[in-house]
Amino acid sequence: MAIVILGIETSCDETAAAVLIDGRIASNVVATQEIHVKYGGVLPEMASRLHLENIVPVVSEALEKAGVSKKELSAIAFTRGPGLIGCLLVGCSYAKAMALALDIPLIAVNHMQAHVHAHFIDEPRPEFPFLCLTVSGGHTQLVLAKDYLDMQILGQTIDDAAGEAFDKTAKMLGLPYPGGPLMDKLARDGNPNACHFPEPKVAGYDFSFSGLKTSVLYFLQARTKEDPDFIDKRRNDLCASIQHTIVRALMKKLEFASDELGIREIGIAGGVSANSLLRSEVERIGTERGWINYIPKFEYCTDNGAMIAMTGWIKYKAGQFAEQTVSSIARWRIGEE
Repeated sequence: MAIVILGIETSCDETAAAVLIDGRIASNVVATQEIHVKYGGVLPEMASRLHLENIVPVVSEALEKAGVSKKELSAIAFTRGPGLIGCLLVGCSYAKAMALALDIPLIAVNHMQAHVHAHFIDEPRPEFPFLCLTVSGGHTQLVLAKDYLDMQILGQTIDDAAGEAFDKTAKMLGLPYPGGPLMDKLARDGNPNACHFPEPKVAGYDFSFSGLKTSVLYFLQARTKEDPDFIDKRRNDLCASIQHTIVRALMKKLEFASDELGIREIGIAGGVSANSLLRSEVERIGTERGWINYIPKFEYCTDNGAMIAMTGWIKYKAGQFAEQTVSSIARWRIGEE
């Protein structure tokens, strides 16, 4: 009998569901909450209410596209954390109720671990141990994956995430939310060396991006005081220079870890892994250093149900199930149970 896993993701502003059959993704459905664009960022209360509206149709569509019924499900995996607590509660409550009604196992998934597991959805798949740079709007982590369920956080941001740095500095440049993807697009026509911003200096494998945001703010204030149209005139150069600084900070830590640990199997994951400069730098530096690089398809980089279903499949085979008393956790580190 086939093992069929339903994966549910509601950690932020995407309501997502996917169906996995014997290790293969059969459907992957995502409903994006575009209303947050007008507010310049995600409103947690509104996001959780929209999850309530979206979760039933999204799950139904995922099951229909996969050609399976609820009664054929073997288990339900859901994002327990980390994330926005109101959003997490919607997915957790729905998964618990559905699993209880169907009398099937429940699997609690760490959102960040699932981003790492996105590498196992399609070929080629990394060999253990491998390093994974996981970068998104809410998190920046350098993870050592020793095995499927044996991972160690080597370093993480001590303040703001790389994705937040992209979005917040993009907002300073007058770009709409989310500004990261648009900054990436404009940067292609800009000079990355036109404006200098100090790179964050943090010991070890940790990251920091709050200082960069402050540096950009003060730089723009000084330049626009001299020329009110400075941003409009130099927007492409500014985008390229900011992006260059963020990506360089990420890559230095990844190179450092690879050299220190002697690991050449390298992966990147999370929403920011869709950034064109980050991808090209991983490829360029990887070629120079003899890395074997792994980057998931774009649809598996941003928040999605497929990575939750894949983690559910891995934990199902390991017999790691959750009780009905399980609750959501807004801050849940990889390795903490």
